[in-house]
Amino acid sequence: MSPNLFKNVAFQDLTPVAPVVTVGFGTTVAMWAVGYFCRLPAILMPSPIVLALLLGCLFGGGYVLGRVGGAGTFAGGAAGLVTGVLNLLILGSLLAGDDPGRVIPSALWWLPGSILVSVALAATGASVGSRQTTARPEGVNWLSAFAWVAVSATALLLAAGGLVTSAEAGLAVDDWPTSFGYNMFLYPLSKMTGGVYYEHAHRLLGALVGLTTVVLALVVQTTAKQGWIKLWAWLAVPTVIVQGILGGIRVTDRNLALAMVHGVLAQLFFAGLVALAVFTSSRWSRSGEPLRRATAGTDRSMGLVLIAFTVAQLVLGASQRHFKDLLLVHLVLGLSIVVPLALFMGVRAWGLNIGQPFLQRLGQALVAVISMQVLLGFGALVVTSAADAGALSRGWDLSIATAHQWFGAIVLALTVVLVCWNYKLLAPPE
Repeated sequence: MSPNLFKNVAFQDLTPVAPVVTVGFGTTVAMWAVGYFCRLPAILMPSPIVLALLLGCLFGGGYVLGRVGGAGTFAGGAAGLVTGVLNLLILGSLLAGDDPGRVIPSALWWLPGSILVSVALAATGASVGSRQTTARPEGVNWLSAFAWVAVSATALLLAAGGLVTSAEAGLAVDDWPTSFGYNMFLYPLSKMTGGVYYEHAHRLLGALVGLTTVVLALVVQTTAKQGWIKLWAWLAVPTVIVQGILGGIRVTDRNLALAMVHGVLAQLFFAGLVALAVFTSSRWSRSGEPLRRATAGTDRSMGLVLIAFTVAQLVLGASQRHFKDLLLVHLVLGLSIVVPLALFMGVRAWGLNIGQPFLQRLGQALVAVISMQVLLGFGALVVTSAADAGALSRGWDLSIATAHQWFGAIVLALTVVLVCWNYKLLAPPE
């Protein structure tokens, strides 16, 4: 890994477009997360409460734009417009009748009405927030903020994908790119129940992540001055396209091997987006010369080795989830190599970087996350065995197994972050 890759990144100013796009997409991700979890079959929160939370997200997004970004009513309304248009990826399903191709006429006025409500609430929030502005003198790094929005959307998609696998709902919708003959974006909300909900919601979230990734690449293209970071952003676009195609072929061909590849590639894609968010951060741009330390080379090499073993562990975990095999190998690799190495690397970052408190915090985070992952792994073993024996509700099995899979992605992403910062902040003696 070339140190030249980690030079400071320079950006051009994109205001006022960047704040509007960032808050618009960020509000959309927040709304979709609320809607997704509140309407899970095991939760099914009452619709009035869900609606109130969704409207609160719209007002809150505008408020953040006004208070943190110092933007006014017009910018808030523009962000609300972005959110309203993006939400049509879901709300378009209100147009569909009971049969594919049939449109409910009364729904045609509701869709533009939803956009107007989004504009009004976000504009109101921005107006209120701008009167209490806490805008920082150096401004807000909206590019990095948008990259973290993409990371958040992908994290939500990973959770949804994990639930699909845990609930064995990968073939609940057995056609693609249509859904039971409907256009994917016109499939009726009323029919999204049980396993269909898990699978179809995953498809819609995948569309949102794909669109967010394309827009992120365009934003990076127009703001970043270094060619390598533009390339990094654009590589995410074909990756997310391949991900979508793999997911579709997995359905049409009923291929579990593709499902495993689809799951592992998703976690690699997530780690890549996290790295992009790090590269575009203000901290990365402001950091000075690296600290010369004799152990820097060891830290870098250990990090790369940990990444390799973590990816191998994710592959074994995916094999266990889809094929119910290689559990013993998965356990042995995790407990004998991945966990000790992650703990050792985290403790080193925590204890050796007295002059680099940020690296210390990353080390502490890695220790905490890998510890939680071990607990979730044993928890998944216990609850899966209990659920198979009929001694425990399948809800516990689904939740713990999905959390274990999701934390695996977090371990990989955090390791990548630590490696990036080791290259940035530390260097071997000259």
